[in-house]
Amino acid sequence: MKSLVSRLERTVEILMALALAIMAGCVFGNVVLRYAFNTGIAAAEEIARLMFVWLIFLGAILATRRHAHLGVEMLQAALPPSARKVCAVASHLLILYALWLFLHGSWTQTVIGMNIRSTVLGYPTALMAAAGLLCAATMMLIVANNLLLILTGHPAAVVPGTPAPHDDTSPKAAPAHPQGALE
Repeated sequence: MKSLVSRLERTVEILMALALAIMAGCVFGNVVLRYAFNTGIAAAEEIARLMFVWLIFLGAILATRRHAHLGVEMLQAALPPSARKVCAVASHLLILYALWLFLHGSWTQTVIGMNIRSTVLGYPTALMAAAGLLCAATMMLIVANNLLLILTGHPAAVVPGTPAPHDDTSPKAAPAHPQGALE
């Protein structure tokens, strides 16, 4: 299972890099064409916008998976472990509710977008809303999985405010004054 998750993460990273490259190429190409030749590619803006939307939502999925979203853990860190766990469960339930609203709204926009075409390229605008749909569904799975780990007391559960275990693989900081330096 871990190798599948690692491969999916790697696939998302590759898709993000591809979206960024396409977006940068479209924007840079259009800038050069407009500056040098007083013309541009009309589809470049739509392609760049579509790639940007997918890049952001794929990045949000990775950030959720890696627990890298911004959070203020000062209050939770000051709580005893049992209260920290209660806060984590409550916040996960609120996050799941917000993601449900996001999923529902994205589904509605995807259905509406099936019949609406983009101005230049003519692709269904549902392609844009589908990024939110995928993002919300995937993030719900990730948050629900961590909630289950918290409720079962699994050691892999991520509870905000809990100190990270000591990592022996990190390089040791050099002393401010190596022995003999002051003598």
